Amino acid sequence: MTVLETQEQNDLRAAVSTLGTRYGRDYLTRVVREGGHPEALWTEAGKLGYLGVNLPEEYGGGGGGISELSIVLEELGATGAPLLMLVVSPAICGTVIARFGTEEQKRAWLPGLADGSRTMAFGITEPDAGSNSHRITTTARREGEDWILTGRKIFVSGVDIADATLIVGRTEDARTGKLKPCLFIVPRDAEGFRRNPVDMELQAAEKQFELVLDDVRLPADALVGDEDAGLLQLFAGLNPERIMTAAFAIGMGRYALGRAIAYAKERSVWKEPIGAHQAIAHPLAQAHIALESARLMMQKAAALYDAGDDVGAGEAANMAKYAAAEACVQAVDQSVHTLGGNGLTREYGLASLITASRVARIAPVSREMILNYVSHQTLGLPKSY
Repeated sequence: MTVLETQEQNDLRAAVSTLGTRYGRDYLTRVVREGGHPEALWTEAGKLGYLGVNLPEEYGGGGGGISELSIVLEELGATGAPLLMLVVSPAICGTVIARFGTEEQKRAWLPGLADGSRTMAFGITEPDAGSNSHRITTTARREGEDWILTGRKIFVSGVDIADATLIVGRTEDARTGKLKPCLFIVPRDAEGFRRNPVDMELQAAEKQFELVLDDVRLPADALVGDEDAGLLQLFAGLNPERIMTAAFAIGMGRYALGRAIAYAKERSVWKEPIGAHQAIAHPLAQAHIALESARLMMQKAAALYDAGDDVGAGEAANMAKYAAAEACVQAVDQSVHTLGGNGLTREYGLASLITASRVARIAPVSREMILNYVSHQTLGLPKSY
């Protein structure tokens, strides 16, 4: 299997980079400062076909895969204008609906997700469950032909702009009595469905919310896919989430590193630019190597996923997310350090990335849980829990 990109993928990189450069970090910073959303960039990216590049052509998508969508997010991030909702709307929700949704669900949602006219959020994390999805307490019970959802979710991105939220709940298995995961499409105006903003120190265009589902009544067709295949469907969305998080982190790291390299070439304190000194040059080179290595793992994970190897993609996607998060933190930290005091000024726009870069270490799953996964699933070591 090759992980080298095709000419079409290279062309996609160049085209998305051109779009991102026209907006850039200044645009995104202004949007955040004004409390808005990057609607202009999102709309144009949708019209150009970038938002739905992974979705089936028969529903308005580009017919590509997560490989192509990760390129879109990475290149936008590398220009300083990443779109976090790419991780959620087309990557998680679009993928799950495309793979497991009914024909009616596909027709209703995929064209809008592809062109950006509709968006969907994703709710899995709960206040008392954290990274342990087995402790999810949001439940769905049948009442006639309808479903009744009750529970809470936390740290759900973009609910305020989403037309619906794909909620992970649990239903009771009639044979065993145990709870099993299932996914439901919950419209934003559903009765009993409330959202409360989470006051985040992190400044981002996409806001975080706590969700309350108070006996939310949904029709039978709100269930996505087979009630007995919920776990398979869930991980069909979580693997792209990890791959796209890696793309987000790599793009951010590339942006920071690019700013630092330009500064190191121009800034002179003694006779030569500071980039001539190994104490500056070597850490930047190490950061570049780490980002490129993480990208290779991300490309492997995306290729495995697009080839239908869910098991192999799961392992690679976790490794890619871990490697990209660490590389991003390293790149941002070294970039800020390269600029010295200027690295903390608003003018250079790197200081805010110190906090933002930590997100990839924490969400959607912590680096410690990924190390648990690799130690147990890959290395075969015993569990401590």
